[in-house]
Amino acid sequence: MSSEVPPTAAQQKAETTSLGDLLGQVSQDMSTLMRQELELAKAELKQTAGRAGKGAGMLTGAAVAGWFVLLFLSVALWWALGLWLGLGWSAVIVALIWAIIAAVLAARGRTELKAVRGMPQTQQTLQEIPPTLKPNEETP
Repeated sequence: MSSEVPPTAAQQKAETTSLGDLLGQVSQDMSTLMRQELELAKAELKQTAGRAGKGAGMLTGAAVAGWFVLLFLSVALWWALGLWLGLGWSAVIVALIWAIIAAVLAARGRTELKAVRGMPQTQQTLQEIPPTLKPNEETP
């Protein structure tokens, strides 16, 4: 009595199909897989871009609203100080307050921009690729 296991479909295909046909099928399958991955990436990018655009629009609206809040608070401060000092001097004081805020923000922003180093890890790995692709050379 023989206890041989019948060959699987893959084994039968391998035995009856030439190597060239198998390589052609692998190439075709890889091409199909790459196209499908590209379509998936496009769909994900479109969805992500839509959400990012919606979020950016809402943040822009919030920034405009915040601008108006600061504007009207500044006018209120100007008016309140104007009751004590006169409207001319109170306007100068409010302008000086905003000038100080602007100078501090500009200095902090400049410091932050100077600290930006780009993508150091990506740069390092990109520099490692060319030597990796070169064939090993025997050293005497």
